[in-house]
Amino acid sequence: MIPRILLATLLVSLTLVVAAAAPALTPDAVLAAAPAGDWQALDPADTLYMDLPAGRVVILLAPGFAPRTIANIKKLVHEKYFDDSALLRSQDNYVVQWSQEKVAEKKAEATLKGYVEFERPVSSSLTRLPDRDTYARETGFDGDFPAGSDGRHEWLLHCYGMVGAGRDNAADSGSGVELYAVTGQSPRQLDRNITLVGRVVQGMELLSVLPRGPGAMGFYAKPEQYTKIRDIRLASELAPKDRLALQYLKTDTSSFAAYVDARRNRRNDWFVRAAGAIDACNIPLPVRSTPK
Repeated sequence: MIPRILLATLLVSLTLVVAAAAPALTPDAVLAAAPAGDWQALDPADTLYMDLPAGRVVILLAPGFAPRTIANIKKLVHEKYFDDSALLRSQDNYVVQWSQEKVAEKKAEATLKGYVEFERPVSSSLTRLPDRDTYARETGFDGDFPAGSDGRHEWLLHCYGMVGAGRDNAADSGSGVELYAVTGQSPRQLDRNITLVGRVVQGMELLSVLPRGPGAMGFYAKPEQYTKIRDIRLASELAPKDRLALQYLKTDTSSFAAYVDARRNRRNDWFVRAAGAIDACNIPLPVRSTPK
């Protein structure tokens, strides 16, 4: 009879051998296997379409984190404030920024109050990562968005593609008339210093390739250098047939946990060594067209 300790050792060894022989799951394979119930349609009431000459940028808003600022943005969109506005700034390894030109911008600022919505009480919906982070005690995902926490408060992270409301020195000066998207390495020093309102879920390639502005902080020197914005609309303002049918992978599912693990430990043949850790900003939100 095999002693229990030896039998347990043999079973563990066998498990390791079988695991080593099993094909490694890539992030794409995890997504392909995710069941339909793990995907969520974008809410048309919280989805912005920004139409540029080169195509459409889709922005998913985060009203759970910045309800008052997003109410301002929706008001501006409804009033067509962003129609014929422009991308006024493209700073290398940092952000692109858009608004109306200064006269119209000041007029809108006079009627809109800015808010400080840099953080909120921590929520039970925060799905935490086990990995260490430089800027927060813990990080993870809350709903559709990367978030950090100190145990009492929770805030959105300045990851690639996140969208925020530009402000002046006064903390409450960000009303939503100027918006920006992160196009460079995640500027996490901005966390809890400015209101983040959402994230780009499609069309980042249209923003990241914009010519860098020659002026201070990447502002364009001349209006002819601007990239014009045709309009910005809420998806809910369009007829259902004109909306993009997009879904994101829900972050509180086992499929998302497997996806994170596959990105944390890349096991396919190309990788010599798995990192064994990951930054929240290195986990893009999986978005797909709704299967027909």
